[in-house]
Amino acid sequence: MEKPSSSKNLEASLLQLISNHNQSSLRLKQHTEKAKKDAIRNAVRVSDVLVEAVNGGVEECYINQKRIELEIQALASTILRFAKQTDQWLAASRSLNNAIKEIGDFENWMKTMEFDCKSINAAIRNIHQV
Repeated sequence: MEKPSSSKNLEASLLQLISNHNQSSLRLKQHTEKAKKDAIRNAVRVSDVLVEAVNGGVEECYINQKRIELEIQALASTILRFAKQTDQWLAASRSLNNAIKEIGDFENWMKTMEFDCKSINAAIRNIHQV
């Protein structure tokens, strides 16, 4: 049984259409797969750039935080040193004030003694003159 030529042509055309369709589908699938890989690769690049940008800011903040902590420690030790110096100056100032006060007290005592001696001397002269 031979097939009529139109049926052969139709069958050949259908086979050709199926073959073309399969080739187109294969090319489309390959193109889609390539586009998918490119999209994934680009997404990874974007992700890396974003992470780098965020980490750069975080790293800068971390470095600044460490610098600030070091400055705080330096300032705390400086404040402690100044507080000790202030206490020393205050103690020296109090000692000086007490010494001056004692000198003033001694001077008053000496003036009182001088007055008393003059009074006694005057009393003794008065007694001898009488």
